[in-house]
Amino acid sequence: MPDADRPQELPTRLLTDPEMIDACQVRDFARVFRLVKTRAGIYPSMIARRCELTPSRVGEVIAGQRQLQHMDVIERIADGLRIPGHMLGLARRAWETPQALAVTEREVPQVPEPEQKPPASLPGPDVDSILALATRTSFSTATLEGFRSSIEDYWRRDDQHGGEALRPAIVGQLRYVVGILKENRPPTIQNGLYGIAAELARLTGWTYFDARQYNQARAYFTEALQLAKEIDDRQFMANVLACMSLQATYQDKPADSLALVTAAQDQSRSALDTTSRVLSMLSMREAFAHATLGNRNATHRAIGEAHRHFEQIQSSDPDPSWVTYFDEPKLIVDTGIAHGRLGEAATAEPLIADALRREDRTNQRGRAFHAFWLARTQLDQGKLDQACHTATQALEPASAVTSERVSGHLREFYEQLAPHRQEPAALAFEARLRELLPSVSGSLHP
Repeated sequence: MPDADRPQELPTRLLTDPEMIDACQVRDFARVFRLVKTRAGIYPSMIARRCELTPSRVGEVIAGQRQLQHMDVIERIADGLRIPGHMLGLARRAWETPQALAVTEREVPQVPEPEQKPPASLPGPDVDSILALATRTSFSTATLEGFRSSIEDYWRRDDQHGGEALRPAIVGQLRYVVGILKENRPPTIQNGLYGIAAELARLTGWTYFDARQYNQARAYFTEALQLAKEIDDRQFMANVLACMSLQATYQDKPADSLALVTAAQDQSRSALDTTSRVLSMLSMREAFAHATLGNRNATHRAIGEAHRHFEQIQSSDPDPSWVTYFDEPKLIVDTGIAHGRLGEAATAEPLIADALRREDRTNQRGRAFHAFWLARTQLDQGKLDQACHTATQALEPASAVTSERVSGHLREFYEQLAPHRQEPAALAFEARLRELLPSVSGSLHP
């Protein structure tokens, strides 16, 4: 487009302002719009025109009467106001100019090694777009399987190392799939692409949830719901609602957690193809919600339902790939955690210990997470030496994965250890903690 028609860039001083950075990170568009108005002179009517919104909608956002969570709208805001994608948790936008790293390097003259050749420059995002258009010919079931294989690989690496480093690749693939959904394709291929986009959106939301960045997680979970609704995949909608229910327990919103998992169960019951494994997983999420609320009888009933459904699983059941993780060790460990949330430590301990012995050793985050739960149940029973030994064993897998959720459980155990901090077992645990996880130990209160 001509330069006169190109949206003006926001001032650098605004894009680097901590208040703007924080507002973008949590997607508080009321603050973003106010800052854009006061610091850049872009008034609500101009914001509406640039972002393809109605002026009344912009006014409602600024007044705090409406929130903007749909990813299409968030992308229009990024593009219309020229907010770099990374500030809003998006992939790099096509209009963003390449980083001037080469220019910065040329400011300090360096003599290259005689044998070395300068690395070839990467093509710009505009070239990527042109090439993408040129290669969009046809998609087949093999293409869909390729996407699904990459998603399975993302989940495997997320279990092993955490999702922080994976997120840019996942978001980039999500945006690519959402882009090609705009083209006309045979219904089976189009529905498959919607399902893949929904899985990528849920995975992105999960990586934000695991990082305890809850606003971003909710936005992507919501997008996953909308994508799954397009193809009436009620089982997957139930899965996303179950994820949102689990997040609500971490946000100390147990009533929200129960409402969300109840909605998930309603979705699953309305689907003709819901499997026993899915129903078992949802019952266990219901148990978590009741346990967080302190509803003892309801928790025990939901645990019983989870086990009843699990016993009905048949090898021929057409389980969706996203629920296969919910195997017998996972059922057992979640049962223990539900009892632990109720304060029933003596019941919880042997269950979690048994599941840990059987858990896949490559799942570093799961092993760390469950070991800290085991240590907490042991400490609740006054088994200080055993609890510190278990927690020390958890430090190695915890150090191998980037997960704020795991770090949070470590902090909770450390705080629970406060009355015993000078005991030999506690001192040995703390020494090992500072050795393996200095970044976490530095943030702990003495």
